Amino acid sequence: MHESLIAEADRAAAQGDLKQAEQHLLKAVEQGADDPALFLRIASLQRARGQLQDSRRSVERALALSPRDFTALLLRASLLDRLGDPTAGEAWTHALAQRPDGDLPAHLSNVVGEAERRSAEWLRKREELLQARMADVEQRSGSEELNRIRRFRSNTLRQTRHYHSEPTHFHYPGLRELEIHPRSKFPWLEDIERATDVIISELRAVMASQRAELVPYVHYEDHVPMDQWRPLNNNVDWTAIHLIRNGHEVEANSLACPETMRLLQTLPQPKIAGASPNAMFSLLAPQTSIPPHVGINNARLVCHLPLVVPEGCWFRVGAETLQWEQGKAFVFDDTIEHEAVNPSDALRVVFIFDVWHPDLTVHEQEAVAELIGAEAAPASL
Repeated sequence: MHESLIAEADRAAAQGDLKQAEQHLLKAVEQGADDPALFLRIASLQRARGQLQDSRRSVERALALSPRDFTALLLRASLLDRLGDPTAGEAWTHALAQRPDGDLPAHLSNVVGEAERRSAEWLRKREELLQARMADVEQRSGSEELNRIRRFRSNTLRQTRHYHSEPTHFHYPGLRELEIHPRSKFPWLEDIERATDVIISELRAVMASQRAELVPYVHYEDHVPMDQWRPLNNNVDWTAIHLIRNGHEVEANSLACPETMRLLQTLPQPKIAGASPNAMFSLLAPQTSIPPHVGINNARLVCHLPLVVPEGCWFRVGAETLQWEQGKAFVFDDTIEHEAVNPSDALRVVFIFDVWHPDLTVHEQEAVAELIGAEAAPASL
């Protein structure tokens, strides 16, 4: 029975009798038809006839059955717009959040373009409102507070999102998950930065040394299930000159870097048998990208001191993206998704080393060292 009414509606619509087509479809609904596509057709007919409130109610009945239907969400947003409803901007934004992958049908392309414009306008006005409301407290906030306040706002606006620590092997509970940690927790950063010229000089010395060992940054057997590294495994586009590797000094390299090694002795590096400390010069070839990935252990953090930084090189951890600057160090959590790109035609070099997460007590550091040390030497178990 429903099918015959729908067929009658099709014939009426083809003849230009939109009201009659709507009546046939409404009768099908009264007789038990309960299909979101049917309500969407009714809503389209009502919109074409200028019955905007009726059309809104019909499309909302379709969404009650299929809340993520992209076409229905777009239609609802456009109706709210035509009705002058102040929630239209948010509705456009919600619709775009359900945009399917791949190419869209031609009849939706223009609508999507309008959705993007209206959504951007709504988000801009919303951001301006929030900035104005928060301006006074931001002026009274310290730099670390200000960073968190601004990130709170950008997360709320969906410009950024919260990233979690997702180590591949070792997760210590209760540690703060921060993409880039505040400098105030690491007073020794200034000492490292002041030594930039010395470290660069020793980098040049070790690179010129015939004894130096330059190895791929990523190296593991092909059968190991570590897909995040597959494109760069044993790839010389990303190489490293290790000074300390898994707790062992690499003398072929470290002998050319005495001042750098002395500085490392002053840092709170984890001492874990078979695993840490680690310190190296990381060399990224021109036109090379390091894909998004995570580290193995959230009990330690990683420090970058950029040494050779061609124009355009950048680094992202979580939602924080920055341009490397020579001599400007920072500490980040490498168990939060991060990536790096060297789009230039020159080599990029960063000095990298690990340090304890500042939230750990001495006893917790000892516990981490015992556990990871045991895991690093399975033959002894």
